[in-house]
Amino acid sequence: MPTSRRRLLTGTLAAAFLAGCGEEGAGTSAAPGKLRIGYQRFGGLSLSKARGDAPGAEWSLFESGPALTEALKAGAIDIGQVGEAPPIFAAAGKIDFKIIGTSEPVPQGEAVLVKSAKGFKSFADLKGKTVALNKGSNVNWLLVKLLEQSGLAIDDINVKYLKPAEGRPAFDNDQVDAWIIWDPYFALAEQPGVQILADATNLANNREYILAAPDAVTGKADLISEFLGRYRATTDWGIANADERAKILAPELKIDEPTTKRALARSAKPLAPVTADVGAELQTIADGFTKLGLIPVEVDMKARIDEQFNEAFL
Repeated sequence: MPTSRRRLLTGTLAAAFLAGCGEEGAGTSAAPGKLRIGYQRFGGLSLSKARGDAPGAEWSLFESGPALTEALKAGAIDIGQVGEAPPIFAAAGKIDFKIIGTSEPVPQGEAVLVKSAKGFKSFADLKGKTVALNKGSNVNWLLVKLLEQSGLAIDDINVKYLKPAEGRPAFDNDQVDAWIIWDPYFALAEQPGVQILADATNLANNREYILAAPDAVTGKADLISEFLGRYRATTDWGIANADERAKILAPELKIDEPTTKRALARSAKPLAPVTADVGAELQTIADGFTKLGLIPVEVDMKARIDEQFNEAFL
């Protein structure tokens, strides 16, 4: 990668570390006995919130993982849920956190969308085209793997970094040729004339990760453990009761019920404990980002794994 291009990518991706704070809540202080939870609109925590799994908790909504990790840095939340790339970018940004839980792989939950009329048959056909994605989010790793699979370099495409709310109109209005996005934005964009060019199957696991502030891990361990047990039970209930889950979440997500159900069918997976293997998986992604110059420093993701809450996921 040319030095100038690498500096540009590093600078723009580093901006993800400075993404804004949450859309609601996200205060900078809370009572010692109150759990402060950061969530994204579609993450598994949305169902937990809707079902009242944490009475008295303070919930803060974030548009994306990078914004949530910035709230961790600011001391605004105790725990939160993100995809696989935000923890790596956060670690490179010197944000202190522990990884205390994960999910089973969700490869079908993120995809490359294109307009059918443009005639693209594979990701390789996007050489010289404009591809939009959210910087610092899980789709960053999918982009890396798609480039690798297609024999392309980052310079072979024009990467345009857009937040989900910006990406959808740009895609709809043909300002970009492809959009790499995750559910529920993925499901919402599945309109007539839109084609799924590829998803993350056999490329990226696209797990969800539960992050926690170090002081919460030590000072609110009982609260976290109790909540994680409820969260796991609610997730299992939702998978076993898909219709009821969609009815509860559709109004919470402000999405129609059929779209909610379609997105959840491919993106809602059981929670899982963190292990050394999970740490090694994240380390591989981090090393890939470092090699490409997408993060400015090497990071040790294995050291972020904290297994003390694993019993809650069993």
